[in-house]
This record gives sequence, structure tokens and C-alpha cells, in this order.
Amino acid sequence: MSNFIKEFKEFAVKGNAIDMAVGVIIGGAFGEIVNSIVNDIIMPPIGWLIGGVNFSDLKVELPKVVLNGVELAPATINYGSFIQTIINFIIIALCVFMMIKGLAALKKTKKEEEDAAPAAPAEPSAEEKLLTEIRDLLAKK
Repeated sequence: MSNFIKEFKEFAVKGNAIDMAVGVIIGGAFGEIVNSIVNDIIMPPIGWLIGGVNFSDLKVELPKVVLNGVELAPATINYGSFIQTIINFIIIALCVFMMIKGLAALKKTKKEEEDAAPAAPAEPSAEEKLLTEIRDLLAKK
């Protein structure tokens, strides 16, 4: 059992697990922001354009059911909520796509800088050329 706990500690403290946890937390918060954008900013004007409809209220009511003489509340198919969820997904997918493209561009730029051929060495000065000639002449003697 202590070996299991030790392995779990190593896993939990690794950078990948912590990075993943941070990503999940930020992703959840980002989802809340997107939900607010869709529900509070995007959908009201769309509903207004199509005649003042609130998308979250769009639904199909199924027939009422009577059970033992008691009429039960009708079940509904909430397609308006489904439309809002699809719009949420599209916005989140677009943001993630743009973020990944941006990161790929940054990585590409960094790799290009690393792969760039080193600049050709500067031409030696007149003094360096003269000293090289003197060295070569002394080496011959």
C-alpha cells in the first residue's frame, strides 16, 4: 500500500499532472465565459431578430400522460437549449483552434530562429591579416 501511495505522490507532483489540472480548471472557467457570451449576448439579438423568441424556451411538448387518474406534467424536448449548446461548442472549438494555431506559429518561429544558419564570420581586419602573415612567416623559419 505504501508503494501505491509513493507512486501516486510522484504522479501527482509531476509537471504533466499539475499542468493538466490547471488546464481543466481554466477550461471550466472558460466554458462559463462562453456560456455567458452565448446566453447573454449572442442569443438575445438572434431571438429578437426572429420575433422576440427566447431560445431557452423553445421546446416541443409531448402529449400529457394520465397515470391512475392523475395527470402528469408533460415531458418536453428542449431543442432551444440544444441549439444554445451547439453554439457554445462552436465558439469553444473556434477559440481552441485559434489558440492551437497561435501556439504552432510561435513554435514554428522559434524553431526557424534555432535552425537559421549562423551568420558568416566577419572579414578579418587589416591588422588580423597582417598578424596572420607574420605568424605564417615565423612558422616557416
